[in-house]
Amino acid sequence: MDAAPHLLALTRAQSSLIRQLLRDKKTRSREGAFVVEGVKSCLDLISRYPQSIRSLIVSPRYLRVETDADRRTRAKLLGRQYVCPDAIFEKLTEVDVPQGMLAVIQQPRWDEAQVFTQSRVLGVYAERLQDPANVGAIIRTAAALHLSGVWLSADCADHLSPKVVRATAGTILSLPVFYTKDVRTFSSNGCDIYSALLPSAGGVSIRTIRRIPHRLVIAVGNEGMGLASDVVKASRVTFSIPLAQGVESLNVAATVAISAFYFSGLPLDSKITSEKPQRLV
Repeated sequence: MDAAPHLLALTRAQSSLIRQLLRDKKTRSREGAFVVEGVKSCLDLISRYPQSIRSLIVSPRYLRVETDADRRTRAKLLGRQYVCPDAIFEKLTEVDVPQGMLAVIQQPRWDEAQVFTQSRVLGVYAERLQDPANVGAIIRTAAALHLSGVWLSADCADHLSPKVVRATAGTILSLPVFYTKDVRTFSSNGCDIYSALLPSAGGVSIRTIRRIPHRLVIAVGNEGMGLASDVVKASRVTFSIPLAQGVESLNVAATVAISAFYFSGLPLDSKITSEKPQRLV
């Protein structure tokens, strides 16, 4: 059996910082860090992105039930590991039933220009999404389907907040996530926008789209307000997903999942360029 990793005592100042990282976006920005909670998510990060882990914190309750396999995984982490009393750990976490493990993670720095230099781009632009579960699910879907990245409007939920991170199910470091203030960044980088709208909005059915351009961004909006008019105007295609009678709309995360899966399976059309965006209605 591998020796158990050496554990340091978590200080009061460190506990305070973790609480702030969980609850305050400004602290996350200032520190360049965020928190991942849960045994599976933390152990996956140790296996896949050990260099991104600043520190790992565990509770005595977790250590009492830790398996040999999990202990061996934890022993591979070169970063510092801490332990704190169960009562203190419960005050650190945002989870109702904490598992006794969390990690402080270095925020990734993605190069947007490098993403746009790729010959093939398939990404998602999400606008005004306030529900952390939706933002997290979209990131998870994009990572699962090997998309190029996710772009969020400035008024979306913080993608490094605890609820979003949990909803990504361990994929938060798997693909680039950017914030953008102007959708013209897509056209200026040669990407077409295909906007998902309600079936009654006049767009074509997604089933009629047989080919896609090499560089495409799928745009989705807030379920109540939809996409802003300037985004729709900038779209080459506006499309809808056919629904059963009596069903008005899909959850925005479901719309992304269906659209991204469908478009990722279509052949590319080199004749489709981004010279003159237009709506197909």
